[in-house]
Amino acid sequence: MNHKYIYTSLTRISDLEEKDFVIQKLPKSEWATGDYVVVRITDPGSNTLSIELASGRMRGVIGGESVVGVLGERFATLEATGTWKKVGDDLKMNVLTGAGLMGKLTSKSVFIPNMMEVVYVGHAFRNDERLTMDTFVVPTKDTPFNTPVVLFVGTSMSAGKTTSARIVTHLFKLADHKVVGAKLTGAGRFKDILAVKDVGADQVLDFVDVGLPSSICPREEYQRKLRQLLNKIAMAEADVAVIEIGASPLEPYNGDIAINALREQIKCIILSASDPYAVYGLMKAFEIVPDIVTGIATNTLAGTRMVEELCNVRALNLIDPKTTSELKRMLSSATQLIL
Repeated sequence: MNHKYIYTSLTRISDLEEKDFVIQKLPKSEWATGDYVVVRITDPGSNTLSIELASGRMRGVIGGESVVGVLGERFATLEATGTWKKVGDDLKMNVLTGAGLMGKLTSKSVFIPNMMEVVYVGHAFRNDERLTMDTFVVPTKDTPFNTPVVLFVGTSMSAGKTTSARIVTHLFKLADHKVVGAKLTGAGRFKDILAVKDVGADQVLDFVDVGLPSSICPREEYQRKLRQLLNKIAMAEADVAVIEIGASPLEPYNGDIAINALREQIKCIILSASDPYAVYGLMKAFEIVPDIVTGIATNTLAGTRMVEELCNVRALNLIDPKTTSELKRMLSSATQLIL
């Protein structure tokens, strides 16, 4: 194992941590999304910032350390935006997510700390071949996707989707059903699907497994990658798929493509919402009628009542154990699986 570098969680599909590679500088005109790059930390940013390792554990950093990450893009409504395409001649950039998504910061919320600053050292090469995420993607055979889906969508990032998916996965596992958990869109972080794994999911997958550091990419490319990911989910032969659409379908992460690809197998839609009016907007924009609304919008009786009156859908605060019986009843009815 090469201890010269910090290996971020976006390297988890690769063998970079186990096998040697060399560093070679490339002109920026030859860079591409998904390239594995080595960068050196010039400013660790806030002392609260850390790097997500390939194991999913978090590691603190200091200035001067070298990190293996991936060139990519992020466009988060509540935190930060950035892309490698905006990197200047000084080759300085930022760690856009703890998972090692590398690009130039273009904007950020005043409510989050200063982001880690790094400088490009070079690309990872082996046998004169540039190493990318696609280098390590194992092709899948085309497999019919017939797995019943419980779909988790949100009106924004950090609306409670992963928490809700964890609760639902736990209920299915308590009833001895085989569960595959997946995240189809968003910016790569291992912690989201690990949260589902931690409550018993038999297998977890996300877009990183098919070579995407985030799902911001041309629509045609995402459609190809999504097909590979759905093949992997189908091959798990689970009783139910607990699937999260990261961010919201209105953000540029190709969430609309993911939802449309799943429509025939969706048995239940659980929408995590920041406020009741956001529920109404999402329903209108994507012709989605959720079976359950949860999240911040359901934290109080006032929010729950407004959701139900404005949108005519059931609102349940899933983290309140008093809602568990109704949640189980609704999931059983939707999926025909006994809970």
